[in-house]
Amino acid sequence: MTGSVHHHRPTLKQQNKAYKSKHATKGARKDAAKGRLARQSPKVSPAASAAAQARLNRRNNARQTQLRKRHSLVSATRLFSGPDGAPRIVAIVPLTEDVTAASVVEALAGPLDGVLLEACGGGSYRLRAERFKTSLQLLPLQHKRLYAALDACKAADYVVLALSSRVEVGCWGDTLLRALQAQGLPTVVPVVAAAAAPMDAKEKGGIMKSLLSFVRYFVPGAERIFDMRAPADALGALRALCEGRPAEAKWREGRAWVLGEHVEWQDGLLGVTGVVRGALLSADRLVHLPNFGDFRIAKIVSAPLPRTSRSAAGAMEVEPVLLAEPDVSSADSLVSTNDPDDLANEQTWPTEEEMRGAPAESAPADSLPDAKSSTTPKTVRRIPKGMSEYQAAWIIDESDEEGDDAEEGEGQAEGSTGEVEMEDVEEEEMVELRDDTEMETEGRRSVAFQDLDVEEEDRQLKNWRNRKREEEDDLAFPDEIDTPLDVPAQTRFQRYRGLRSFRTSPWDPYENLPRDYARIFQFEDYKRTEHAIRRRAEEDSAAIEPGVRVTVYLKDVPQEAAQQDSRSPFVLFNLLEHEHKKTVLNFTVQRNTEYDGSVRSKDPLILCVGPRRLRVNPIYSQHTRGGGKGYNNVHKFERYLRHGITNVATTYGPAVFGKQPCLLLRETDDPQSPELVAMGSFINPDPTRVIAKRIVLTGHPFKVHKKTATVRYMFFNPDDINYFKPIQLHTKYGRTGHIRESLGTHGYLKAHFDGPINQMDTVCMSLYKRVFPKWSDLWKEQSLPVSGSSVDAMEE
Repeated sequence: MTGSVHHHRPTLKQQNKAYKSKHATKGARKDAAKGRLARQSPKVSPAASAAAQARLNRRNNARQTQLRKRHSLVSATRLFSGPDGAPRIVAIVPLTEDVTAASVVEALAGPLDGVLLEACGGGSYRLRAERFKTSLQLLPLQHKRLYAALDACKAADYVVLALSSRVEVGCWGDTLLRALQAQGLPTVVPVVAAAAAPMDAKEKGGIMKSLLSFVRYFVPGAERIFDMRAPADALGALRALCEGRPAEAKWREGRAWVLGEHVEWQDGLLGVTGVVRGALLSADRLVHLPNFGDFRIAKIVSAPLPRTSRSAAGAMEVEPVLLAEPDVSSADSLVSTNDPDDLANEQTWPTEEEMRGAPAESAPADSLPDAKSSTTPKTVRRIPKGMSEYQAAWIIDESDEEGDDAEEGEGQAEGSTGEVEMEDVEEEEMVELRDDTEMETEGRRSVAFQDLDVEEEDRQLKNWRNRKREEEDDLAFPDEIDTPLDVPAQTRFQRYRGLRSFRTSPWDPYENLPRDYARIFQFEDYKRTEHAIRRRAEEDSAAIEPGVRVTVYLKDVPQEAAQQDSRSPFVLFNLLEHEHKKTVLNFTVQRNTEYDGSVRSKDPLILCVGPRRLRVNPIYSQHTRGGGKGYNNVHKFERYLRHGITNVATTYGPAVFGKQPCLLLRETDDPQSPELVAMGSFINPDPTRVIAKRIVLTGHPFKVHKKTATVRYMFFNPDDINYFKPIQLHTKYGRTGHIRESLGTHGYLKAHFDGPINQMDTVCMSLYKRVFPKWSDLWKEQSLPVSGSSVDAMEE
């Protein structure tokens, strides 16, 4: 084996795998796979595979969320980007007397080099922040101008709450914050004004924490508070206004508005220049101007800002262009109510032709018609001579007990004593009975009765009515009233009716309507109408896009609208279709916890809903659970608006679409410091909602025998008892019954109940009638004398 050559076996040769990159892209791996699917390795457990898939899903969801937020931020701030971008509207609201809006404006302009502050109409100022490539339209407001602050915050993108480090927020500031919270706030930036006294370094931390805690009570999303004396905080506040994403108030969705920068009036034509905000601005729809009402649009003209020319110094003017005019066929009119025809349903006498066409066999005019079927004719009872009426009421005829027919006779009344003389009947000998004597019969048990003296009746009545009937006792004795002595109950309560069941008994909503119901409009299907109106508004090709600077010309505007106080913002709100027509509005409201006064139905209040302020006298009713109508759409009237209970306020007013917030204010001696009574939101315009006012007539069970009782003080004459006899009675202990008969002449009655009655119980009768609100009018703010203000200080 000397010539043999040694060599390794082939199986021991090393063969390295081909290089695979761990950082290959998804597309490279997809190309390398050539459509092949990865085979699941048998060594990998299902749990590990599921975990890997879950990890991949989390990464994918995080990426999608990031892209969605970035897209929403870009779309939200696209309105303000670019050289022609709209300015961000900033309302500066001082909450204390030692703070001025002018100091906040100066602090915001401090971090900017070469700041350009331009005065605009309506007391606003344009602040160009070239450092952040945007501009701000500042609305400095004066302290104790509540309505101006509400209007400014309705149109603002940001609200700067100016606080003091030394003075606490008073009653007016607390009312304003609660009103803004109920109205709906955009993004809030709280600051400590620079005009306030400087804070000590040791106390600053505690003061800032206390102020932030106070702001978070009204604005839970507030993250920090800025001290405008510190340059870093002033820059941070300016950055938050220029680079942040403003939150949108829900009630402004689908609505357009214009904040006036320049206002001019000539021959009834009012021109307002500003940037379109919110939704599309249509020339066919009406425009609401706060404090003055609704107006029609004459035309909309472009009003671009002057552009800077590169070839020559100065600015180059751009000619305005007509953008939109109202279409006569589809434009809304100013007609808000119907014109009722009083002669349409007038009752007239029959004509001669109708009289000649009457049937010949008709009865003569002087003859009485026959009694209706299933009715009982009135019979004359035979009583002994010398017996009074109240004694005769207790006589039981033998015919009633035995069921035999008695021979009828005619009686003749003698004078005014009420005694009846009987013919062909022998006079019976009567036995005088005491007051507590009982007569036993086969079919019923009767109690002998005797009237009391007039003085004794008055004394016992005063003792019975010695109860407080104010708001506090209305909670303990709900809806209970006293029957008048001088007026018959059937006359006093002739508009009331009895209901077998308040929840299920039907009530015709078109029965006995007032004249105001002939003036209002009713929607056949409110929700469907709202969807159709919003869809048509979004598809309007002739409307103006948001972000365009325009001049809106309004028709027939009074001159005082252009001369309103410069300290109040000038805002135009574009209305939706049919929003100017009057109807019945229903709001869910709840009382302000800080208001201690009495709030009664039909009290005069100021209703703030959307851009409008109305002078109303609302009525309150119970709010059905779930917000439904119930079985018969009948709701109980509430005399007072109480704490902690959500009620429905009903009034007349222009139609409203969407879930609009509402405020109820009460005027005080100071026109600019009203009291916040309640807040809530709009439900629907429903004229068929029946609001039934309930009254409860109460009586005292004078004598009781098992299920039968003699009741007094509910009525005071027999005619009223017979009139209200069909209505069911109930007691506070849960018994139900009916009136059997009248006793005597002082209004005593006998009633029978479904169970034994206690003498300490109270007998009640519930009566109902439908109530309606009063007509509402536009509320106008009183003009105040112009005095030194923050705006005047800025102009100086």
